[in-house]
Amino acid sequence: MALDLPFDNSYARLPARFYTKMPPTPVAAPRLLALNEGLAQQLGLDPADLKTPEGLAALSGNGVPGGSDPLAQVYAGHQFGGWSPQLGDGRAILLGELLAPDGARFDLQLKGSGRTPYSRMGDGRAWLGPVLREYIVSEAMAALGVPTTRALAAVLTGEPVQRETTLPGAVLTRVATSHIRVGTFQYFAAQNDVEALETLTQHAIARHDPDAEGALGLLQGVVARQAALIAQWLGFGFVHGVMNTDNMTISGETIDYGPCAFIDAYHPMRVFSSIDHQGRYAYGRQPDMALWNLTQLASALMPLIGDIEAAQAAVDAFTPAIQTAWMGVFRAKLGLRTEEESDGPLIQALLARMAEDGADFTNTFRALGGEAAADQFTDRTAFAAWETDWRARLAREEATPEDRKAEMDRVNPALIPRTHRIEEAIAAALRDDLAPFHRMNAALATPFDTPGDFAELTRPPKTDEIVAQTFCGT
Repeated sequence: MALDLPFDNSYARLPARFYTKMPPTPVAAPRLLALNEGLAQQLGLDPADLKTPEGLAALSGNGVPGGSDPLAQVYAGHQFGGWSPQLGDGRAILLGELLAPDGARFDLQLKGSGRTPYSRMGDGRAWLGPVLREYIVSEAMAALGVPTTRALAAVLTGEPVQRETTLPGAVLTRVATSHIRVGTFQYFAAQNDVEALETLTQHAIARHDPDAEGALGLLQGVVARQAALIAQWLGFGFVHGVMNTDNMTISGETIDYGPCAFIDAYHPMRVFSSIDHQGRYAYGRQPDMALWNLTQLASALMPLIGDIEAAQAAVDAFTPAIQTAWMGVFRAKLGLRTEEESDGPLIQALLARMAEDGADFTNTFRALGGEAAADQFTDRTAFAAWETDWRARLAREEATPEDRKAEMDRVNPALIPRTHRIEEAIAAALRDDLAPFHRMNAALATPFDTPGDFAELTRPPKTDEIVAQTFCGT
């Protein structure tokens, strides 16, 4: 008997050229590794049902749940600036759309669920490492308050996956407000399929921008959401690593946690992706790359917008929007309640000092709320000069030290998913020890709290622990 879920599959009701309908490929011996019970309840699902044999079948691809209309979505995209006219879900199946108790709509997707017509070099499967990484990082992002896809479950398949070596296979159940990407619009625009472009635009407006007026209104909404999102990434030292147009959502959620990482020792040109040889998606270039992607979206929507000046104005709004959002994020990180023209140079001076000394990004900002920030710097004299200017700026506002520290601690996390800890958790899981994985998830659920028993997770990597490169799942 299949597990019945409250699906209402609006994407599956779109024309057939938007997808290929197909079930996930069954696996040999599924075993539940992690279930996000809080998220399950938010979606209106009973965690106990998901732990039954029928629930495990639904989470592994071994049984299509009742109400599902499974499909693989097609899209295109620019990957590291190079055009790919057809991409798509090469190792993922959208089971359907859940209607949560509050009326919100969420995609339920299996990632690592087998080959589809859009599979390219990969085998359609995922190995355990990327599944656990995405589970940890996406849930950490949610706890930080960053718009993101979520992880509902991780399942071991009981089948090997061949990469450089033979590795255990796994499936991630991903939750998103939708999986519509910039590349989805590019796919139909490149084919001059204006009818499909209009259909997709109306679908996206109904789902994400019900008050938007046509394609121009949709574009304006995406620009605003992406400006807010990227400013948050920068505020937490997050590097996405692969900001291709097929990895930018219309919803404004972070998606596809492949070669991503949070910065330890700060530098604006920090790159993690093993294939980003030119630093295209470095930490400090993420606003420029988001603008580039949004320009591609505007270009794809031009057959519907018609007015090039209006489209250009919509895209041009991104720069002041992200500058405003970025200033808001970093003013809060410095404990500033008001706005002064000198705030920008003050923030930039601190970041320059951090880059010069390789100061830990997260620990430096967290320490500013206390008395130990100077410990993050090798050149304490230079930091002291900056601190004098900062404290003079604080003195022009009315706030007790206690209130200011509390405010700063609410925006400067003590805990982030540090890459070397993620790698430790993956290595342990390969030995069938999931304790480090579960411990990380427990700690990262409350990133702004005093770490307490999780204090060791605040430590930056030692020299021999540094993870210089991260990789996509394929």
